[in-house]
Amino acid sequence: NSDNQVAIAAAGAIPPLAELLTSGTVGAKVDAARTLQKLAANSDNKAAIAKAGAIPPLVELLASGTAEAKEKAAGALRTLAVNSDNQ
Repeated sequence: NSDNQVAIAAAGAIPPLAELLTSGTVGAKVDAARTLQKLAANSDNKAAIAKAGAIPPLVELLASGTAEAKEKAAGALRTLAVNSDNQ
């Protein structure tokens, strides 16, 4: 729900999730991409996700991750692309 998306972002979860995209296990990367996609459903979080540096690792995951990681990275990027600042 949108209240939880805001609360999770306000608690500082976005930067560690972005970091997991590059330093986590395969499973952690998938979970981080999935979570960022869900958080990006809130428009205020989209810019915060981009600012945290998550877009380049999502693109890298899309290029070289497992099939599941590619799916989650593509979903996160699709959701982020709705924000004109990130296009």
